[in-house]
Amino acid sequence: MATHSPSEPRPSGAAGGSAASASVPVEASAAALRLWVILSRAHAAIATLAAADVARHGLTLAEFGILESLYHRGPMLLGEVQRRILVSSGGITFLVDRLAAKGLVERRSCEADRRARYAALTPDGTDLVGRIFPEHAAMLTGSMEGLSVDDQLAAAELLRALGLHAAGTPRLGHRED
Repeated sequence: MATHSPSEPRPSGAAGGSAASASVPVEASAAALRLWVILSRAHAAIATLAAADVARHGLTLAEFGILESLYHRGPMLLGEVQRRILVSSGGITFLVDRLAAKGLVERRSCEADRRARYAALTPDGTDLVGRIFPEHAAMLTGSMEGLSVDDQLAAAELLRALGLHAAGTPRLGHRED
């Protein structure tokens, strides 16, 4: 297994790095970089399909993410929604404002903390998500047809083991058993 030490010349185009990167086997580095490119391309392709699908209903992916979260989990504090769909605090305010203007989401006060606000679906929001979510799920299922269900479950388990969670920020290198 080949590694580079600080005194060995690096292959052309190789970036300089820390002492830790100097001991990474070339094969491991090449595999990790290849996987990064594959995952990035797969994400971009599926995100493009998903964005086009929800755009048919006048929504962005982030807006749909909020609606879908509220549909499946019920009213949530704005901060919880923010962490779930991975946007900034300013971003969640903007997105909830847009969804409220469309009559799909409403803000509710928190009795325990007057500073906190909940986001909740309106009846129109519930109707919309109930109608479009099955179509959206079918489109995503179709986009994964190149992998068996077992392969999809194995890939999801691998990413979970690496600390990548769909419902939160990536925590690389952290294993949660």
